[in-house]
Amino acid sequence: MVKELQGLRVAILVDDAFEQVEMTAPREALNEAGAETVLISPRADQVRGWKSRTPADTFPVDLPLLQAHGADFDALVLPGGVVNADTLRTNQDAVEFVREVARTGKPIAAICHGPWMLVEADIVRDRTLTSWPSLQSDIRNAGGNWVDRMTVEDGNLVTSRKPDDIPAFNVAAIALFAGSRPPLNVSS
Repeated sequence: MVKELQGLRVAILVDDAFEQVEMTAPREALNEAGAETVLISPRADQVRGWKSRTPADTFPVDLPLLQAHGADFDALVLPGGVVNADTLRTNQDAVEFVREVARTGKPIAAICHGPWMLVEADIVRDRTLTSWPSLQSDIRNAGGNWVDRMTVEDGNLVTSRKPDDIPAFNVAAIALFAGSRPPLNVSS
């Protein structure tokens, strides 16, 4: 069986208090599809996920943000979590990393509060996306079109609203990421 993302390197950008399932479930799906996922954070050693409003598990950081370069990745995932997203959007190194990925036209998948970073990086203007409902004014004020749908794909962006949407988000992200690469030469 051909893994549609074989050879793709996908950055997952988080800080503490990310919504754990919004990182772990997409990461697992991407890995199963053959991608190499790299957990990037401003924190050097580890980050802690949350389950709603409760601290959850810790995860080792694969690459500190200050050592990460958008050019080294084929795609980017932005999990949500209010504190995570709000902390990242005030970190200029994180914002610049996202801008670097966006400037090259590489695909970006953001879920829940993750699109806040897209607003901060100024890449939602004239784009249609979804998110956790509380972000709709921020998205509209940044020139984007917010809609209430499970997933929305607009060019190189795929967005989703909440943890319940993760299965559809994973399918859309994998399809977008697979479509961003040249076809594999596979021998029978």
